[in-house]
Amino acid sequence: MVKFFRTTVTRTTKSLGLTLLSGFLCMSALADTAATESSPLITPFEAVYYAYKWDDNLGSAKISLEQLSEGLYSLTYQSKVSKFFLSDKRFEHSIFLVDGDHLIPQQYNYSRTGTGPDKSLKVEFPEVDGGQIQLNKDDEAFTLPWQGELDNQLYRLDVPIRLARGAETLSYDFINYRGQQRHYGMRVIGKELVDLPYGKIEAIKVEIVRESKSRHTLAWFAPDLNYQLVRLQQFKDGDEQGDLRLKAFSIKRSD
Repeated sequence: MVKFFRTTVTRTTKSLGLTLLSGFLCMSALADTAATESSPLITPFEAVYYAYKWDDNLGSAKISLEQLSEGLYSLTYQSKVSKFFLSDKRFEHSIFLVDGDHLIPQQYNYSRTGTGPDKSLKVEFPEVDGGQIQLNKDDEAFTLPWQGELDNQLYRLDVPIRLARGAETLSYDFINYRGQQRHYGMRVIGKELVDLPYGKIEAIKVEIVRESKSRHTLAWFAPDLNYQLVRLQQFKDGDEQGDLRLKAFSIKRSD
């Protein structure tokens, strides 16, 4: 089998500065347990979030997963936040394949407009492991060797699959929205009842583990909503940067 992505999922043995909205928010992901389990079902959905900072509503974000054709999917993220004279609009779009237990990145696009310089990134992934990733960042073209990384958002689809299977630690390598190679680790803290604009719901609380010690990120995933993300909160040096909370969630039914 072609190794598209290295992700480690094990059972323990006993990104608002305005960047938060795109920093965490989802490849080919292969769990250690996947060989003995059936392929996960990727279900199209739409999720809408409110963005807060210290309970002050700054705007909203939306995630949408669609099936384009057999085995081909589209994942879109868009957000709009503002505070006084500051504004920030972001858009991310991933095209990817589903092959058994793998989510395989094909294309990724990112754009940011608002206060300050506009930013953009386009990423084309190679067809085989070991090829070159083609990147165009703010009209500057360059390449990176593909070592199985995801794009900036696909792991958000893999995390619910692994949590549903009982994973307590996860590890992801990806290309972030700046075109840089990055690594995230995650560990389950426990279950918690969260109060959201959507309503109260029980969720699995996860801590994002990164190299930076100044940032602390927590995420909540709800089993009753296919383990999808329902809350994301980030701090930097003890100051809350942002807090995404689920407003609405719906499954997209095929015609």
